[in-house]
Amino acid sequence: MRYLRLAFVAVLGAAALVALWFAFFYLLAEGVRIYLTAVQFTPSKVAFYADSIRRGAEVTLKLTVISSLAGLVLGLVAGISKLSRNPIFRHPATFYVWLVRGTPLLVQILFAYNALPQLLDPLWKPLEHMGASPIQDVLTEYWAAFIALSFNVGAYNAEVIRAGILAIPKGQWEAAQSLGLSQAQVMRYVVVPQALRIVIPPLVNNVVALLKDSSLAYTIGLFELVMAGQRIISATFRPVPVYLAVAGVYLLLTTVLTFFTNWLERRFQSQGAR
Repeated sequence: MRYLRLAFVAVLGAAALVALWFAFFYLLAEGVRIYLTAVQFTPSKVAFYADSIRRGAEVTLKLTVISSLAGLVLGLVAGISKLSRNPIFRHPATFYVWLVRGTPLLVQILFAYNALPQLLDPLWKPLEHMGASPIQDVLTEYWAAFIALSFNVGAYNAEVIRAGILAIPKGQWEAAQSLGLSQAQVMRYVVVPQALRIVIPPLVNNVVALLKDSSLAYTIGLFELVMAGQRIISATFRPVPVYLAVAGVYLLLTTVLTFFTNWLERRFQSQGAR
């Protein structure tokens, strides 16, 4: 019965999130439409332009959310691996963080879209013989941007999580080990839960920065918010009002994301205080 209630709550929460998602972007499109009408865009084109910006904003937010989740997992694994005494884990994690943080995100996005399919093509050929689509059709602009953004934010998250783990007093490690917990159990049950509460604020900053950095995906032809604005400018030759609209949407998205992550931070802090 308990699991049934949990499943019902999960379904209800998911339905509420979906309804909130559609309501938010509907109101966003309406706001953009009112703005474009106010700055005297062609009335017959206003609805189409507003819908283009809405679709671009939706892609931007989706890309940010899934890249942030993947980057959190990568950062957690890399951050813990960098603290490992085993060089098999420590050296690859150190190299990954050094490489990603030392190269521009734009180069990483271009590499993921243009070079990665060529590198993976020999490994993908056997799958093509089994009926799979060519690697160029699988690794689309969206997934290339996802890979680049995930690995990029994961490297920054790794340093944040590593610093959070090091902030836990050494006495807690020793006390947990004296109770018979293994190194992995100490990390899982004692250190990581406390470290996550410490690192939530900088991780939030990384998510907000990722939302803005996702605009670089337009360079590989991904239809996101900046690309939507660029297409409208190409059709209307009115860059000032369009860029103001795009900037306003980014400001709105970062504000909403910040409110949500601040709420999440308060929840973690309140749970830690119990």
